[in-house]
Amino acid sequence: MSAERPSMPPVRLNSEAELARDALAAPLLVRAVRLARWAGPDTRVGAGGELVEAQLPAAAEHLGLTADEEGAAYASEAWRLAVDTGLLDVTDPEEAELPDGADDSEAEGTVTAGENLALLTGGSPQDVLAIWLDGLDAVHADATAPVLDDFADLVGEDGSIDFEALDWDPEAEAEFLDGVLGNLYLLTLADSGAGDDPVPLPALAASMIVPDDMGEPTDDILEQVSEAMMRLDDQFRLLEPIGIVEYRPVDEALLVEEDESADGSAAGADDDVTRYGMVKLTPLGLYGVRARMLEAGVDAPAVGDLAGKGAEALLDGIAHYPESAARTEVTLWLAGRGAGDAEAAAAELLAAARGTDGGAPLRRLHCQQALALAGPEAEPAVRAVLDDPELGGLARVWLAERGAADVPAPPEEMIFWLAVDTIAAQLDADGELDELQGLVEGLSTQHGGFFDEVWRVDHPATADVLEAMGRLHGDKKAAKEARKAAFKARSRAGH
Repeated sequence: MSAERPSMPPVRLNSEAELARDALAAPLLVRAVRLARWAGPDTRVGAGGELVEAQLPAAAEHLGLTADEEGAAYASEAWRLAVDTGLLDVTDPEEAELPDGADDSEAEGTVTAGENLALLTGGSPQDVLAIWLDGLDAVHADATAPVLDDFADLVGEDGSIDFEALDWDPEAEAEFLDGVLGNLYLLTLADSGAGDDPVPLPALAASMIVPDDMGEPTDDILEQVSEAMMRLDDQFRLLEPIGIVEYRPVDEALLVEEDESADGSAAGADDDVTRYGMVKLTPLGLYGVRARMLEAGVDAPAVGDLAGKGAEALLDGIAHYPESAARTEVTLWLAGRGAGDAEAAAAELLAAARGTDGGAPLRRLHCQQALALAGPEAEPAVRAVLDDPELGGLARVWLAERGAADVPAPPEEMIFWLAVDTIAAQLDADGELDELQGLVEGLSTQHGGFFDEVWRVDHPATADVLEAMGRLHGDKKAAKEARKAAFKARSRAGH
């Protein structure tokens, strides 16, 4: 009966203006912009567009960094981002003129300001975010690249790398990190978007390694989790400066303590989980991870996506949203139609709620909830469907809840049809079992001889609903009557 569920819950994103401000404040992008403005005609770059080693101390000094190996590394990282995001344009060294007597290995490129540099200050928030996303892609690629310092023996005298011996699968590495970010995204959106607490790094690593059906992890699994955790520690250290996460790294002293513990000279595991690393997606990180998921074809809705669409798209889209997100989406949809068009909006919602397909009951349930937000101006549109066999019951409930006068009593056939439709919607919504059981028992006891009549209801979900009532009803006699009624409904549908 159910419509296809979105693979991700809806996310509430900050406005593009707020996100663009966050992007411009990301430390790595700030440094990249400063270097892009610092670069001039005399700036020398190598064959790969990198800043030549001799200029790294000056670049580090311009960024306010120490003119040592660490400062040079930060400057080099910022320079690469400036090139990767189009803040700088690099001329191919092969096109450069060489001094007399020089060979091709001495070729150096030239650099000029890229057109994206001006967009960061003069462009729209969308322009800024597009540049930032390019930067995120570049940093993500760096984070999933192998640490070549660990494989010095695989680097030839000419600087070439034996990638086959390296045993590095770039697609698998990228997929693993994206999986981790996807899990962090889900945890952030848990409990209707209330995931404000950082996630312990061991738990995040375990979410990717430990099978769901495993009880006590084996030593081999625990070792894999530990290795993944340390790899993630390196990766989140790289990702934090682009503004995607807030990260508290693994306490390096802890690693020393664990090494000593293995020799029996120190205490065992530390109870302070924060020492093992804590990570949290920023609002900009939610935007960035969602953008990557959308690009990969993942259904990752955002609240507000449906505001400009038709009523049918709205009701289908919010079918499995959490209540608060669905309410916000409907409010935005109604606001987009203006205060003076509440009656027309209500009529559009009611028209979209019709249907005999599997998702129709849930559409009608959300239509009723949406009409509650439309206000009293919706009443003429609601009264217009009082005689509609699919919408008449819904209309009477809405009018009665508002205390409206002159609400006609529903015919018995409509009462039973509405009961089936209501339970079908709740089954599709995957609501709380206790609430659903209460609804089932309340409807069956409210009407005498309920099961003797309800199997005759001409509703596509009648037999399924009666079977569910047989499973859920707390009274054994009533449950048996429901199962018998379900059999009758199926027999009737077969003729």
